[in-house]
Amino acid sequence: MTSLDRRSVLRAAASAAAAGALATGCDPHRDEDTGAVPSGGPRPSGAGQVPPAPVRAARPPTRAPGLPVQIEHGPRTGKAVALTFHGAGDPKLATALLAEAERAGARVTVLAVGTWLDAQPAMARRILDGGHELGNHTLHHRNIDALPAAEAYAEITGCADRLRKLTGTIGSWFRPSQTRRATDLVTGLARKAGYPHVLSYDVDSLDANDPGAPAVQRTVLDSVGPGSVVSLHLGHAGTVAALPPILDGLRRRGLRAVTTTELVT
Repeated sequence: MTSLDRRSVLRAAASAAAAGALATGCDPHRDEDTGAVPSGGPRPSGAGQVPPAPVRAARPPTRAPGLPVQIEHGPRTGKAVALTFHGAGDPKLATALLAEAERAGARVTVLAVGTWLDAQPAMARRILDGGHELGNHTLHHRNIDALPAAEAYAEITGCADRLRKLTGTIGSWFRPSQTRRATDLVTGLARKAGYPHVLSYDVDSLDANDPGAPAVQRTVLDSVGPGSVVSLHLGHAGTVAALPPILDGLRRRGLRAVTTTELVT
């Protein structure tokens, strides 16, 4: 893709954002825009159809001996970081972001919201085909730490069921929704559902607030270091635009973006 083509993609992403296509992030005061179909509204492309089998299966849940049940970062002595994305929102923005990562030779981790997978099942295949990894970010993106045990467990297993149907496994990781860290209750429920670890993060990009690409870039590069797990979001045009300079900044520091599994194992 030429520089002109890339700028066209980013302009298209920004236009989509302006039209209201952006997903909200893990703001504790609002739910995630998952791309689910409103009652009585038009069905998105692919909704209600049996999705094609992915080219490759998702990794099964990652087990990292020696690391805590709730993981915030990887080894500080290496040269890698993990860029992790809360998975929801406009699939065009998500596809543009994945393409930018692949162009730079980077691999990322996407923690998908289950209702987003219902509405956009082809995104599971797109993520895996790019060499990225896929995990669980609950079914409806509710405040999971505030839910009763039965409801919290249903949020975890509901998304796990969708991942299994689409990819053959429940995905590599579980990340709780609308919170940075899971409670002991939620951590135990995740283990019961088949996830040895809960994936947190040590760097919050704050991109869900849509501060603009330069601010997202500064926030990440001012805080990131070897072993960092960075929280970002699909569905935000500013994040798509910020990703190339973030990856370039990592490269200049001798760091590379890898999947979270690669970071910790």
